Amino acid sequence: MDIKQIKQRFGIVGHSPLLNNALEVATKVAPTDMNVLILGQSGVGKESFSKIIHQLSARKHANFIAVNCGAIPEGTIDSELFGHEKGAYTGAHDKRKGYFETVNGGTIFLDEVGELPLGTQARLLRVLENGEFIKVGSSQVQKTNVRVVAATNRDLLERAQEGKFREDLYYRLATVPIKVPRLSERKEDISLLFRKFAQNFADEHYTESISLNPEAQRLLENYAWPGNVRQLKNITEQICVLESESLINYSILNKYLPKQLGNSLPMIINGANFSTDGMSDRDILYKVLIDLKRDVGELKKVVFGLLENQNGNNVTDAQKDEIFKSLLIESENKVETASENEYQENTYQEQIEPAYTLHTEESSHDYVEVEVSEHQESKNLKLEDKEIEYIKIALKRNKGRRKKAADDLGISERTLYRKIKQYDLE
Repeated sequence: MDIKQIKQRFGIVGHSPLLNNALEVATKVAPTDMNVLILGQSGVGKESFSKIIHQLSARKHANFIAVNCGAIPEGTIDSELFGHEKGAYTGAHDKRKGYFETVNGGTIFLDEVGELPLGTQARLLRVLENGEFIKVGSSQVQKTNVRVVAATNRDLLERAQEGKFREDLYYRLATVPIKVPRLSERKEDISLLFRKFAQNFADEHYTESISLNPEAQRLLENYAWPGNVRQLKNITEQICVLESESLINYSILNKYLPKQLGNSLPMIINGANFSTDGMSDRDILYKVLIDLKRDVGELKKVVFGLLENQNGNNVTDAQKDEIFKSLLIESENKVETASENEYQENTYQEQIEPAYTLHTEESSHDYVEVEVSEHQESKNLKLEDKEIEYIKIALKRNKGRRKKAADDLGISERTLYRKIKQYDLE
C-alpha cells in the first residue's frame, strides 16, 4: 500500500514532505512487532499514526486501546495498566484486570508516556523486556503479548537527565522513532485542512461550506498554530457556526485567531517594523546589536568607496581604521541605550554646511549621499582635525549650547562632552 492509499484510507490530508516521510516510516514498521515512539507536539495527530500502525500490522484483528498517561492520577495508574487484586488498596472491592491483560495479543497506545511515574516506568520496562507484569497487591507473575506504541511531546532524554524518566526505558520504547511535524512546518497543507474541516462540518450539519479569500488564506498559512491540527479544526468549526458569510475575509478570520503569547509590541529598527512575538529580552537585545553591526558595516563600505573615488587611489588600512572608529561613535551610544532596554530610532540629519552633509532616506535606506567641500580633498585625511572643526562649528552656531550642538552633529550629548574633554575644547 503506497502513501496515497494510506492517506485515503485513514483520512490523512496533506502533501508535506515531512508528513510523507513520517507516514512512510509508519507503514514500514507496522508489519513488525517492534516498539514505536511517536514524537510531536500536542495536536499534531500522534494517535492517528498509532492506529495506522495497528491496522497495518498482523494484530489488526485484535484489541487496540489508547491510554492517556497524563490524565490518570499517579495513585491509580498502576492499577489501570496492570490491574489489581481485591483489597490491594482502600476502595479495591473487586479484582480487576488491567489494560495489558485485556489487550493481550493486540496493541496498546501509551500517549504522553513521559508523564508516567518512575515506579510505573519500572513496571512497564519489565513488560517490554520479558512480557511479564504483576498486578497491584499480587505476587503472581503474569504473561502478556502486547505491542506498545508510545507517544510524547516531551524530550525524554532531557527528562532522563533530570531524573524524571528512565533512560533504559527510553531506548526500549524508541526502537523506531517517528517524528510527526507540527502544523507550522506544513504550510502547504494548512489551506487543505481548513477546506476539509469546513466541508466535513457542512456535510454533518447540512449547511453551506465556507471558503477563504486570498488575504485570509495568507493569514491562515502564516499563523503559528501552537495547537496544531486540533486548533485549526476547532477554529474552522467556530467560524462555520458563528459566521453567516460563506466567503471569509482577513478581518473575519483574524477575530478567531488567538493573539500570540509573549511580547507582541512592534519595534522600530533601522526604519522598519519587526515583531517581537515569542522573543525573550535577550533575543531582542541580540537582534538590535546584530542590526547595528550590519548597518555600520554597510555604512563603512559606502564611505570607503566614496573616499577612494574622491582621492583617485586606495585608502590605506590605517585611514580605514581611523574612519571606522568615527563611524562607531554613534553605534556605541546605541548599544548603551539598548543595554538599558531603551530602544530608540535615531535619524541622522547633519546640518553643518558647507563642510559635511549626510542624508539618509528613512523609507528605503537605499543610499547614503555624502557631499565633501573642496578643503576636504587632501589625500592625507586627518579625521580628528575634522571632528574638532565640526564640533567648533556646531558649538559656535548654537552659542555654546551643547545639547543643541550634539543634535546638529547627530551624536548624543554624552559623546559630545567626551569629545570636548578629549580635544580640550573647554
